[in-house]
Amino acid sequence: MTGGTASDRRPGIVHLGIGAFARAHLAWYTQRAGTDDDGRAWGIVGFTGRSPDAATTLAAQDCRYTLVERAADGDTATAMDVVVAAHPGSDTSAWRTALASPTTAIVTLTVTEAGYRPGSGVADRLVDGLRARATAEGGPLTLISLDNLAGNGRVLAGAVREAVGADPDLLAWIDRNVTFPDAMVDRITPATTDEDRAAVQELPGAVPDDRVPVVTEPFAEWVLADRFAGDRPPWERAGVRIVDDVEPYEQRKLWLLNAAHSLLAYLGLLLGHTTVAEAIADPRCRGRVDQLWDEAGAEVRLPADEIAAARAAMLERWANPRIRHTLRQIASDGSRKLPVRIVDPLRRRLARDPDAGVGPGTATVVAAWWLHCALQADLVSDDGSPAPDADVHDVLAVLDPDLDTDPVVAAITAAATRIRTMMDTDDGDEAVDPTRGATA
Repeated sequence: MTGGTASDRRPGIVHLGIGAFARAHLAWYTQRAGTDDDGRAWGIVGFTGRSPDAATTLAAQDCRYTLVERAADGDTATAMDVVVAAHPGSDTSAWRTALASPTTAIVTLTVTEAGYRPGSGVADRLVDGLRARATAEGGPLTLISLDNLAGNGRVLAGAVREAVGADPDLLAWIDRNVTFPDAMVDRITPATTDEDRAAVQELPGAVPDDRVPVVTEPFAEWVLADRFAGDRPPWERAGVRIVDDVEPYEQRKLWLLNAAHSLLAYLGLLLGHTTVAEAIADPRCRGRVDQLWDEAGAEVRLPADEIAAARAAMLERWANPRIRHTLRQIASDGSRKLPVRIVDPLRRRLARDPDAGVGPGTATVVAAWWLHCALQADLVSDDGSPAPDADVHDVLAVLDPDLDTDPVVAAITAAATRIRTMMDTDDGDEAVDPTRGATA
C-alpha cells in the first residue's frame, strides 16, 4: 500500500481516523517538516475509524492524494505522499502490528468528541495496541489527540486508563512509557464534493485521476505540548508551536474563534444568513463579534499583540467565500458548546471583577441561542437545548444556574430585544418587546 517516494519514509506515525482533516492537517505538517536529523522523512500509517472506504481508495492510489488549498483568489494543489499505508479500522492484526513496531513513535487520533466517551470502542482499540506494544517491548510511545477538546491529552489519558481496567501491569507500563500531550488544532476542511473531484484534475501538481482529494483553507495552526515519550518529526520547521502549556492557546481558540462562530451561527441564522462568510460580512454580526472579542480577549493569558493578530487572521479566513462553512452545522449542540465557549470566560471575567457584569457580546450569544431555539426549532440539532417555550431562566439553567441573577437576566433580555429589532427592522437600536411571539 505504498508508492512513489512514500516507500522511503519512516512509518513512524500511526493515525486512527484517516479522514479529510487528518490528511489536511497532520499529513500537511508532516510532509512540510522534511527530514529529521537522521536524514529520513516521516510517514503515516493510516487506519479508518468505521468505514473502510477511505483506506480502500487510498490504497488503490498508492496512498497518494491531492491537497487543494482554496484561497479567495484561486486553488493551489499539492501532491501528498506522506501516507505510506492505509488500512480499514477492522484490520486488528495490522493495528497491533503497527503499534507494536519499534519504528512507530507516535499515535495520533481524529475520532471526534464522541470517540472519547465510554463505549465508543476507541479507547479499547488503543489499549489493544498498547498491550501488543508492551508485549513486544516496542519502547516509548506518544499518543496525541487532534480533536477539538479542551485538555484533549488529559481526556485521552483518562479514557485509555479507564479502558485498561484491572490490569496493573499494563497500567504501570503505560505510566512508564506513554505520554499524552495536549494539542490545539485548527484548519477548516469542508467535505470534498463531486465538483471538487472533477476540478482538481485541472490543477497543476494534482495527483492524476485522484478519487480522494482534500480541499482545505490556506490557514493552519497546531500547538503541541512538549511532552514526547520518544522522537518525533521536526514539526516546528513546518510552523508547529511546541510549548510548555497549551491551555492559553486552547482558550484563545475556544473563547475567540469558537465563541464567535457560535455568535455568527445563531445571530446569522436569525438574520437569514447561511454561511460564516455571509454572516461576518453583515455589519450587525461583525459589530457583535468585535464586542465579544473585546470581552473574551481580556481573559486569555496571551499577549495583546497575539490576540490582535488572531482576530485579524480570523476575519481574513471567514471572509473567504470559497470555503463554505455553514452556520447550521456550527449551531448544533449549543448546550454542550456554549458552556466552554461562553460561560467559562464569563466566569473568569466575574471572578476577576465581580462588578464587570455581562458584556453585550456575551449577552448577544446567549440571547441569540435562546431565540434560535424558540423561533427556529426546525433547525435545532441539540438534545440538551431549551424548549421552544423556554424563558431566560430555563436557558440559564442549561448553561449555568449560578448565572441566574438579576443583572445577567437583564443583560440577556436586553440583547434579545436588540436581536428582535434587527430581525424586524434591520435596525439594532429600536426597542421592541422581547416577549412578542415566542417566550424569548
